[in-house]
Amino acid sequence: MTVRVGLTGGIASGKSTVSAILAGLGAVVVDADLLAREVVAPGTPGLDAVVAEFGEEVLTPDGELDRPAMGAIVFADPAARQRLEAIIHPLVHRRGAELEAQAPADAVVVHDIPLLAEGGRAGSFDAVVVVDVPAQVQVERMVRDRGWSREEAESRIAAQATREDRLAIATHVIDNTGSLEELRERVEEVYADLRARA
Repeated sequence: MTVRVGLTGGIASGKSTVSAILAGLGAVVVDADLLAREVVAPGTPGLDAVVAEFGEEVLTPDGELDRPAMGAIVFADPAARQRLEAIIHPLVHRRGAELEAQAPADAVVVHDIPLLAEGGRAGSFDAVVVVDVPAQVQVERMVRDRGWSREEAESRIAAQATREDRLAIATHVIDNTGSLEELRERVEEVYADLRARA
């Protein structure tokens, strides 16, 4: 049987690296971030709905969603973020279900969902894998790797679920404060456990 897994972690936790390792091990990965881009690509009903809600100023000159402009709006205003999520989340959920339906019957299907704890959908999965690092590590990585200010990094963390909220929904925790080799070993352990459920 298919094992449905929710994968989540705070910003700059290393969730994308874990997702890539899982895919390399044979998991079918459904990436909510990629789907969120797909459902608001130029010419989609999703992008039309975003423009209808927020106006033409969230578009680039070539008609794509201006992500930095959209981010500036929604991270400063929780109500605006909820309006955007009300458009995008159902579209992403529907597309993810389509991809899952195409997976082999005995697959480990990993739904890579940054906002899993916030969305209240943890209970719909057979297992929830949380990539965990302390907030200080998240801030250091965003400042070092993304060139963000400490204030920008802290505001992004504050806009997400708390570390405690994520850990509360976890069936498996992957600590990502060590080396890449240590991370890979832990992901392999978790994947073996998930495969055993299939």
